[in-house]
Amino acid sequence: MRLPGRLHTTIMLKFVVSVVPGRISGLTTAGTPLAPAALAKPGLYRIFVRDLVVPWNIGIHDHEHDGPQRVRINVDLSVREAAQFDADKYRQVVCYASIVDGIRRLADDGHVNLVETLASRVADMCLSDDRVVEATVRTEKLDAIEGVVSVGIEITRTNGAATPGPNRVVRVVGDEQDPPR
Repeated sequence: MRLPGRLHTTIMLKFVVSVVPGRISGLTTAGTPLAPAALAKPGLYRIFVRDLVVPWNIGIHDHEHDGPQRVRINVDLSVREAAQFDADKYRQVVCYASIVDGIRRLADDGHVNLVETLASRVADMCLSDDRVVEATVRTEKLDAIEGVVSVGIEITRTNGAATPGPNRVVRVVGDEQDPPR
């Protein structure tokens, strides 16, 4: 059976796009894009944690203080290689299991109001290792709004570029009011 020309072209384009190496790097189970390998720079390697779901006490509304909510966290780190880098030497690499354990410990530190605070704390934790040059952290509340898969934010922090600390104040241009205390 011969397909009409236009339909055939569409099918072929979809197929070609999906198999061209480096164009699409893949998606996590949540549909978030994986960083393409081309983003890794010489002398750096990437560490990532995908789709970690952690119960977290988070939120500003009264009902959000009743118990933990499911939060999905994705972390993508650019890490500086040691001068005599040997990828098979455990002490020379940033351990993704340590990152996961650290995130879980942060969840035990008590209630936070905003996903921005949560993302900032995760980024600060990752950047406390001097080998980490840049941290991108996506935090998503999975049960915040009925009918929505998730809501959240993604931040990128560079080592030494931001003031560390859990109570960092971020102002939006045009924000005339003081932040709530």
